[in-house]
Amino acid sequence: MDIIKSDETLDDLQLKGIKVIQKKEGFRFGVDAVMLANFSKVKRNHRVIDLCTGTGIIPFIISGKTECKNILGIEIQKEFVDMANRTSNLNNLNDKVKFLEGDLTNINMLKKIEKADVVTVNPPYKLFNSGIVNPTDRLAIARHEVCCNLEDVIVAARILLKDNGRFFMVHRPDRLADIFTVMRKHKIEPKRVRMVHPVPNKAPNIVLVEGQRDGGAFLKWDDPLNVHNADGTYSDEIIKMYNSDSI
Repeated sequence: MDIIKSDETLDDLQLKGIKVIQKKEGFRFGVDAVMLANFSKVKRNHRVIDLCTGTGIIPFIISGKTECKNILGIEIQKEFVDMANRTSNLNNLNDKVKFLEGDLTNINMLKKIEKADVVTVNPPYKLFNSGIVNPTDRLAIARHEVCCNLEDVIVAARILLKDNGRFFMVHRPDRLADIFTVMRKHKIEPKRVRMVHPVPNKAPNIVLVEGQRDGGAFLKWDDPLNVHNADGTYSDEIIKMYNSDSI
């Protein structure tokens, strides 16, 4: 079987020679995944689990930028898991980066997985009832809370994290009250927040959140991140995220 199918592209991450397989049309990774991978604090020999991993972009960035021990991506859509595993094989990363087809609402499945030092997630942002949604559509599942909601994601992280393990998520600022409430409900204490603005002096449209399993109450706000400069070009920090070999 061909590693790259006719409806797919092979894209260079410009990172340690890693190339990723994506669909020509449909779901493709965006800057939010790049920001989350760089926001995450992954240390040497850490075990990482990425929920809602899609085609595996966050695991591949983290694997290229850190000295983590291994990364497991969990994804409910079989087609994405197949693409991610082919990408791992193509880059000779099979021993370090693996992908599992699974439903993160399956508690019994989660409890059988080795616990992680770090859990990352770029979950569906949109509420299931926000607009017309086709539950079988790949993009709908990636963007809307069709197969899992915010609480499902945080419950899964709670189960998968080691004691005092760290949780990193990218989401939308309008959901921040829900995020903090549900995190505290399941004893993942919010520890760090960073607002992301599309351009300077415009309201944030993305938020990055770090939590700690059973952590103490202390919340730090990072300086805001601007994706673009006023003239529409990428900011220096975003350029650095794409071009740097380390987080």
